[in-house]
Amino acid sequence: MNTPHQNFASFFRALRKERRITLRAFCEKAGADPGNISRMERRAIPPPQDREILTRYAKALNLAKGSDEWYLFFDLAAADRGIIPQDLMEDEELVKELPAFFRTLRGQKPTEAEMRKVIEKIRKS
Repeated sequence: MNTPHQNFASFFRALRKERRITLRAFCEKAGADPGNISRMERRAIPPPQDREILTRYAKALNLAKGSDEWYLFFDLAAADRGIIPQDLMEDEELVKELPAFFRTLRGQKPTEAEMRKVIEKIRKS
């Protein structure tokens, strides 16, 4: 799938259609309500926040755990809800670096100490 997706709904719908999974078949496999999935695909409701539900949906779409599509699925769901993905928030060291990351995204330069921390983190990985 090479089409860029700006939101979870379009990505979700594209994955389902690409894999030729009907709405009803997806819902049966994922244990989801067809009305809610239809509303989610039309962006009438946000994607679920619960990681367990999202994992069930990802598996019903046959996404390979750890693949680029897997991470994009969870990242777009978090972005649509205006939150940071749960797996990233569980990394305490990473969370400490988020203010520098946000500052950089806003076009402000990180401090020298923040840059050293980032360089050190890259060297360790």
